[in-house]
Amino acid sequence: MGADRTDGVGRTDGEDIESFRARARAWLAANMPLLKGQNNFQLMLQDEMGTRARELQRILFDGGFAGLYFPKEYGGQGLPAEYQMAFNQESAPYEMPVLLNVPTFAILAATLLDFGTEEQKRSHIPKILSGEEMWVQFLSEPSGGSDLAGLVTRATPDGDVFILNGSKIWSSGAFRSDYALCLARTDWHVPKHRGLTCFVVKIHQPGIEVQQIKMVNGVNEFCQEFFDDVAIPAADVLGEVNDGWTVATRLLYHEREAVAGGSPFSSGVSGMHSDHGSGRDELVELARVTGRTRDPLVRQLVAESRANDLVGSQLIRRVARGMATGAFTAPAGSLPRLYAATSNERRIDIALAIAGPGAAVGEEGSLAGQKGIHFLMRQGGSLGGGSNEMQRNIISERLLAMPREYAADKDRPFDEVRHNTSPSRPR
Repeated sequence: MGADRTDGVGRTDGEDIESFRARARAWLAANMPLLKGQNNFQLMLQDEMGTRARELQRILFDGGFAGLYFPKEYGGQGLPAEYQMAFNQESAPYEMPVLLNVPTFAILAATLLDFGTEEQKRSHIPKILSGEEMWVQFLSEPSGGSDLAGLVTRATPDGDVFILNGSKIWSSGAFRSDYALCLARTDWHVPKHRGLTCFVVKIHQPGIEVQQIKMVNGVNEFCQEFFDDVAIPAADVLGEVNDGWTVATRLLYHEREAVAGGSPFSSGVSGMHSDHGSGRDELVELARVTGRTRDPLVRQLVAESRANDLVGSQLIRRVARGMATGAFTAPAGSLPRLYAATSNERRIDIALAIAGPGAAVGEEGSLAGQKGIHFLMRQGGSLGGGSNEMQRNIISERLLAMPREYAADKDRPFDEVRHNTSPSRPR
């Protein structure tokens, strides 16, 4: 394809994907640090405050390789998803700011593009793409379980602001993030799905307390937040007042897509079903360090993981193509999300089987010992975007048109429904 104009970072109008790939390969070699014995997932866990991720993202932004799929008017490059995929493949050997992918890019910035006002998008998207802002989602509540629409955190209108009170939990990385999308109840006299509003909330301000939660693997990634009379400007409503469920539904779609590894908004990582992103090479290395490369069972397990990886990659492509053409509806995103979770559980089981006793008694820092730690968090990947059970409900009810489960609170005003309340702040 012809290319007759070049901008300041070397991109040409009408640049075909192979020319883009070659340009990206040369730029990465000149500007990004190579991985040295660790993968980007391991580096992400070490980057507790996201400082390194922000630095690397700024390099990408200044080089013209940030937000490839994001519109140009908001600081992105406005390229098709295939270009982002090509860049992800080329960047696999390099240290990349993957910490920003989920939830900042693939979930929250994507939702902001869908529902944000022009002012909201121009104010935040460029700062997100440059690494200046990190975002998190305030959805789950201590008393809510899997019933997101049953939330009780409230936002009461008061002139040109809303007063936010309540609590959220399981917010990954809230302690290091700058902004959140927060779902709160603004009308108690209508059925639960109709009385919700989504807000853009600045996290570190008076009235918001963020507490980190220590998990079984020793990481303090999850957080709980407490809101005490926090004033949220009406201009920070995302979407329409009392139509927050529409925003939340789209947000969860983006989350399922991100967790499945198929989000075009993710950068610098190919996803768990790619040639470089699955940890498959690490399984080979694990077999080597445990002296089991010639064990036929181990070789079969590694091959199984590779086959699962290929199936997942093709499933992502098929669903993405079907949704782009209208053959599939949005709930089809639950298919790769469910597959990704179950295959990831199987991959962790395989790693544990190869590691053997070393997973339990391996020295700190050893590859076998790492697999034991990973096993402790095995179920975590089955919760993002809704549990596996919820994905199966979506598939059965919305794709296969099976009968919906009975709901006692259906069409009843929320203030007439018995429900839990958020717990008080721990003393």
